[in-house]
Amino acid sequence: MSDRAEGGRGRRPAVGPFLPLLPFLGFLLVFLVVPTLTVVVGAFQDESGAFTLGNLDALTSDAALTALRGSLVLSGATAVLGAALGAVLAFLVVSVGPSSLIRRATLSVSGVLAQFGGITLAFAWIATIGPVGIVTNAMSDWFSADLYGSGWLFGLPGLVVVYTYFQVPLMVIVFAPALDGLRQEWREAAVNLGATRAQYWRHVGVPLLFPAFLGSALLLFANAFAAYATAAVLVSQGQPIVPLLIRQAITSEVLLGQANVGFALALEMIVVVSVVMLAYNLLLRRTSRWMP
Repeated sequence: MSDRAEGGRGRRPAVGPFLPLLPFLGFLLVFLVVPTLTVVVGAFQDESGAFTLGNLDALTSDAALTALRGSLVLSGATAVLGAALGAVLAFLVVSVGPSSLIRRATLSVSGVLAQFGGITLAFAWIATIGPVGIVTNAMSDWFSADLYGSGWLFGLPGLVVVYTYFQVPLMVIVFAPALDGLRQEWREAAVNLGATRAQYWRHVGVPLLFPAFLGSALLLFANAFAAYATAAVLVSQGQPIVPLLIRQAITSEVLLGQANVGFALALEMIVVVSVVMLAYNLLLRRTSRWMP
C-alpha cells in the first residue's frame, strides 16, 4: 500500500517548472484568446444576440469586396517591395562581416524602424511630402514640381509608400539570419567542383534561401494586412482597406447597428492572416532543416 502511494506521488506531474509561464499564458488569454472568441461569437449574432448568418452575407457587399481587394493589393505590393529591397539590404549587411560596425548599426536601426508605425509615422510623412511638407515645398521652389499632386499620399498609393517604409527594415531583421546560415563550406565545395559564383548562387544559394525569402514575404504580407493606425490617420475619406471599414462599422453614427458586421469583417481578417501564417510556419520549418 505504501509502495503504491509512493509510486503515485512519483507519477504526479511537476507544476513548478510551468509556474513562470503563467504571466505569459495570462497575457495570451487576455489579449489573444478572449478577443478572438469575442470576434467569432459576435460575427454570428445579431443586435439582440440571436444566431444569424446575415453578418457573413455582408462580406459579399460591394463595399466589403472593395475593401478586401484594397487590403490584398496594399499588403501584396508592400510585401513584394519590402521583401525585394529588404533582401538586398540584408545581403549587403551580412556581407560586411559579423563584427562590422555598419552591420550592427544597420540591424539596430532596422529593429527600431520596423516598429516605427502608427500616428508618428503618418505625421512624419505628412511633414515631409504632405501639402506643405518640407520636400514638397523644396521641389516646388527649386524645380516648380508639384510633388503633392492630387493628394495621392492620402489614398491607397500613399499607403503603399508609407507601409514600405517599415516593411523594408522588418525584412532585414527576419531574412538576415537565413543569409547568415549559408555555410562557407558549401561555397568552398562548389568552387572546388569548378562552379562559378553565379552557378553557386543559381544551384545552391538561391534554392536554399527561397523558402526563407518566401516565408519572410508572407510575414510582411500579414504585417501590412493587419496594420491600422497609420492608415486611420492618413485616410479620412472612404474605406479603401478592411481595417478602416471595420472602424466605420463600429464607430459610425450614420450606419447604426453595424457592429456585428464589423465582427464579421474582423473574422475575415483572422481567416486570411491564419492561412498566411500557416504557410509561413511550413516554410520556416523547411528552412530550419539546414539553418544552424
